[in-house]
Amino acid sequence: QVQLVESGGGLVQAGGSLRLACATSGSGFRFGSMGWYRQVPGNKRELVASVTSGGTSTYADSVKGRFTISRDSAKNAVYLQMNSLKPEDTAAYYCNAVTAPSGFLGLQYTYWGQGTQVTVSS
Repeated sequence: QVQLVESGGGLVQAGGSLRLACATSGSGFRFGSMGWYRQVPGNKRELVASVTSGGTSTYADSVKGRFTISRDSAKNAVYLQMNSLKPEDTAAYYCNAVTAPSGFLGLQYTYWGQGTQVTVSS
């Protein structure tokens, strides 16, 4: 089975930095896209950043210029460098991975981590 495990969350003051990491278990899988989502109580989960196997990155407008996503395809791992953190960045952050299309039908599968809490104090 495939499992995604996040690490690196914690408590930090506004203006500080954190680096999140997502490691995968299992073998025989190739992810076409990996990324990070975040969610606060009462709100829907939203995309923070993602990166494709081709190296194309996408960021939410609220984090552009502050966050950087990177990927190690050989390790099936993804990282999120978070700089200049703001209180509004406080949320549970979830790792996401989507397999590359496979088979005649081009089926894809989505996996989620358990989440890691990021809290930014003012």
